[in-house]
Amino acid sequence: MLSGDAGPGTAFAMRLVVRAAEVLGADRLIPISLYHGEATRDFAARLAEGGTRVAVPTSLNVGLVDLLHPGLWRGAPDAAERGRRLMESYRALGCRQTFTCAPYQVPEARPAFGEQVAWAESNAIVFCNSVIGARTNRYGDFIDVACAVAGRAPDAGLHRTDARRGRLVLRLGPDVLPALQHEDSFYPVLGIVLGRRAGTTVAVLDGLPAALSEDRLKALGAAAASSGSVALFHAVGSTPEASSLEAALGHEPPEATEVINFAELRATWAELTSAEGDLPLRAVSIGTPHASLAEIEALAELLGSSGPAAGVELLISTGRDVLELAEERGLAARLGGADVEILVDTCSYIAPVLRPGTGAVMTDSAKWAYYAPGNIGADVVFGTTAECVASAVAGRVVRLRSPWEAA
Repeated sequence: MLSGDAGPGTAFAMRLVVRAAEVLGADRLIPISLYHGEATRDFAARLAEGGTRVAVPTSLNVGLVDLLHPGLWRGAPDAAERGRRLMESYRALGCRQTFTCAPYQVPEARPAFGEQVAWAESNAIVFCNSVIGARTNRYGDFIDVACAVAGRAPDAGLHRTDARRGRLVLRLGPDVLPALQHEDSFYPVLGIVLGRRAGTTVAVLDGLPAALSEDRLKALGAAAASSGSVALFHAVGSTPEASSLEAALGHEPPEATEVINFAELRATWAELTSAEGDLPLRAVSIGTPHASLAEIEALAELLGSSGPAAGVELLISTGRDVLELAEERGLAARLGGADVEILVDTCSYIAPVLRPGTGAVMTDSAKWAYYAPGNIGADVVFGTTAECVASAVAGRVVRLRSPWEAA
């Protein structure tokens, strides 16, 4: 491939992979079985020279536009067209049109425990390493798709067992009550704290309830990858490489042990609300990372026969594969009939899809709350999923009694 026998695009990709291996200090390349990521159209066009195709099954991260629901785009038409052309460029390389930040929800794109892959979306990386136990580094633009074309990645970092053991133990303080740990909002808040504490260090969370759901671990990891550079964490009793604290640490002593107390968590919870004053509610955004089928079902159950109040947009983001399942179960039609907008292929904190207006946007996602103020200028109110739904129906911000307020 490096010599050009497979075409100039493939040689270009392999040169990038080899150079990355040199920078990382890897003495060999290892085969990968999956790839997930994104890059720019010019780069894709250069890769396509000579009919280059990806060498492994390749899923795609979100694009700029919802190709299935183009009417949700509220930006400049030329920007939408550029976004569509970029998405098409990667399809031409042989990539699967998943267009989701949660490829682990797509059976064909989900790796197995121990499998070597190359992923590039921050929450997907941390979910892959932590929740599934597959292996990937944090691959950025250009090197990620080069790995897909080459079918190989540098044998370095989190691809290697010795880099995956926990080094920092984070324990919950005695003032973090069990009732709080059973709140869905607890896990994205804890993720923000984890990211700030750990940075790039592999941390072990000790003392959480066992057998946490994938959706809670997803929310935790996505927040940690937003506030820090977390690519792998262990949660004792919940993640596959942490059957015990000793196993998560690789049977070696930790480099440090720290305590997370309620005051830090409560302050972080409050910080995720950037809206000041008594702003009217203009929208509610759910599904960052993309909502799972279980989360769509929960939204439909919370709504019941209700819908959002006049003037309030209720939007849920998901992947097109999950949407197909929701359509089969009648959930999509049920939500659509209640005036819920379903967004795929992109995310509402990076693309102009929310209706124009003034007022606050409510979300149950720490990742959305972390990025939306800077990306789209949103005034954010962070709350539980139940609070988001109650607020959308009431047409104003509703706070339900919770351990955050009661403690």
